[in-house]
Amino acid sequence: MSWNQKVVKVKNKHSILKTIIERAPLSRADISQHIGLTKGTVSTIVNELLKANLCYETGPGESSGGRRPVMLLFNERAGYSIGIDLGVNYILGVLTDLCGTIIEEKMITITKKTYEDILILLKEVIQFLRHLAPESPYGVVGIGIGVPGIVTKDGKILHAPNLGWKNISLKQDIEKDFALPVTIDNEANAGAYGEKRFGAGKDFENLIYISAGMGIGVGFMLNNELYRGAEGFAGEMGHMIIEVNGEPCSCGSRGCWELYASEKALLEQATKDLTAVQPEQTLEELITQAGANDEIKAIFKQVGEKLGIGINNIINSFNPQQIIIGNRLALAENLLLNPILQVVEDRTLKHNQSNLQITFSDLASHSSALGISAYAIENFIDTEMYTEL
Repeated sequence: MSWNQKVVKVKNKHSILKTIIERAPLSRADISQHIGLTKGTVSTIVNELLKANLCYETGPGESSGGRRPVMLLFNERAGYSIGIDLGVNYILGVLTDLCGTIIEEKMITITKKTYEDILILLKEVIQFLRHLAPESPYGVVGIGIGVPGIVTKDGKILHAPNLGWKNISLKQDIEKDFALPVTIDNEANAGAYGEKRFGAGKDFENLIYISAGMGIGVGFMLNNELYRGAEGFAGEMGHMIIEVNGEPCSCGSRGCWELYASEKALLEQATKDLTAVQPEQTLEELITQAGANDEIKAIFKQVGEKLGIGINNIINSFNPQQIIIGNRLALAENLLLNPILQVVEDRTLKHNQSNLQITFSDLASHSSALGISAYAIENFIDTEMYTEL
């Protein structure tokens, strides 16, 4: 077989598997009709996928006049993936099957932010989830880690200001211990992808995901593709200036959006303004107390308005179909949504408001972990497709 023939076969194989994943159960004839390949080509490749344990046959489907066809399903339990959302004050890890269904998860709190301390905790979470993976043909196929910072295309963390990290080679440190492929990306990019694949963004081609936690990151899905920018650094809109002479930020600038509209900003404002609120109180506790405390409710309203200011700027710049607000502040949807919508209604260009949906994440705090787990799965599938080249 020539090189060109091999390349064509790999593309066909990838297309057939993708069709099975997205449309199963379906027959070989259904695949042939859907992607325009001959029945013989489809049958040969499906047999290879069956041998590789990536799909399996199930009971016969409905007949259209002849013999009832054998139906095919994707084998989502052929392997498992680990997705990690590394927050500023937490680590959330999920073990998923190859369709992104969560099998196990683990959440721990971060109190020390040195790279060495967090690396130990990351390895503990990964090891915990890896041991819980059921027996499967491929085992754990990869690890994905979403990081709140600027990440290069090859996975190096250039700057994570809220963690105090610069020039960190996390990918190499994790691969060295676990001997598995590791994917590192910005957590907001992973969150945008997670919402597109599994959450509120399934039906939209142009969506923008706002990861509102202790900091703010933004991920762009434009024309169904993740937009990264020329060097892969797009989305650092938590450092968009909304107060010209504002407070100094850990990024080195002043007046950044996340200083006024993040979980950290809300907690600091509550501690500063309310004598009844202690510094160690959590977002969850403030949400509970807000129901009977107008002062706390007013702080949520203020943060919601500041979120709305940044969202207004994003809408006027990108004209998206959908804005999804996720991460920790999604827990306060009932307190934040109306202030956000009011700011957008009052300030956003009217033609940008038509056909726009502003919503909170369907996946709550799991968007990034699921998105980065999906990256690892896709890298595995791509690798399997290209093994014969």
